[in-house]
Amino acid sequence: MTLDPVHFEGIAALARQVGREVDDASHREFAERVWESFLDPLEVDGRRVLEPLDRQYRKRVAIEDAALCERPFPESYGIDSGTINPTTYKNGVVMDVAHAAMGCVPTDLDCHRSRTVVIGLHIDDDALTFDEDWVIYDEGYSRRRVLLLRDIERRRYTEATVHALSLYLAESEHALANADGINDLLILDGPLYPKGLLSWRDREPELADQLEAKTPREVVASYVQLVEGFLERGVPLAGFVKNPASKRITNALGERTPAPWTDDAALFVRLLEQHEDGERVRDELTYTNWFVSRAGTNRMFAKDGDALGLERRHTAADYEVTFFAIYDPRDDLLYTVEAPYGVTKDEETRTALQTQMLAEVATQRDPPEAVAKADELARISAREKDSLRRMIEDELDTELTRTYDDRRWGGDETFF
Repeated sequence: MTLDPVHFEGIAALARQVGREVDDASHREFAERVWESFLDPLEVDGRRVLEPLDRQYRKRVAIEDAALCERPFPESYGIDSGTINPTTYKNGVVMDVAHAAMGCVPTDLDCHRSRTVVIGLHIDDDALTFDEDWVIYDEGYSRRRVLLLRDIERRRYTEATVHALSLYLAESEHALANADGINDLLILDGPLYPKGLLSWRDREPELADQLEAKTPREVVASYVQLVEGFLERGVPLAGFVKNPASKRITNALGERTPAPWTDDAALFVRLLEQHEDGERVRDELTYTNWFVSRAGTNRMFAKDGDALGLERRHTAADYEVTFFAIYDPRDDLLYTVEAPYGVTKDEETRTALQTQMLAEVATQRDPPEAVAKADELARISAREKDSLRRMIEDELDTELTRTYDDRRWGGDETFF
């Protein structure tokens, strides 16, 4: 059933009314005031939750120039993990299948062939046991294992918990297994640390307690080990965030003054978007300096954070999350790039990372090529998800638990 023209025009009239009330120019002016007065440093209760790593700046570069510049890291690797999304079966089993892959530039077929597969499994029957050791297959190129999860205290988070632990374990273990062969640059598809797990501490007391359990701690520890390994070998490690939706800065600003932006990305778009004669400038990328972030989930790995009590081999400051923002006006998109302070405290390295990421965005009009390759290799298509679920139904001799939304929308959801 379509929307009648009279209702469409009614909605347009309401939108015009909102447009008259919302002063976009004042938001731009306020963004400039925030930039000039609040971010160097941004403090909450006397604690620095954000500050420039060196000096604070905004710069621009012609897209054509950025695309043609020489890459500081001619060999780069990207890593990503895809899942079928958690599925509940009538016999009480909740299962997700995570599949991690690595892409590289230039292409290395052996690297692309290697995979790590984790089946996350929750079941209430304490009598059941599974072999949870890693199994090598595909002529030694790949590994697989079952991750058995029993004591999930908050039942409404069961599917999301199975999903997050499967996804992050597959990604971190695949990165660790292949790290020694990376000599230039590794780029995670997403944040530096497993944000989906670290956010448990802020959700509900039961989830916060669950983060202290053995398996979540082991998964977070894998990312710590990854950072340490790259720091010790002197190889840069970064995370490319395609959809930066954090509210770390806007929430902190809200402690001092009302902030009109829904998230940090909206603030940075305001700061980096350029206009001439009322039109958006579309032939230049704009970007910021590097910042140290200690708010939100990043506070756990701040130099005054507890890092879940995990043992660390380096000074606490080396694990802090640093980032800079890139704005691509061609599609009106903002990206952020994260790296541990242990990498970016070296001025030459952080400048090289900026140059590399700007060149990649300019050329690809998308995430870096290695990340795009990893995403393509790790992605499980809708058809493959359906086939895997039905295969698992047969192997378990049971059926999926279906809801009305499964029939109406297809059932896939986004978790954490």
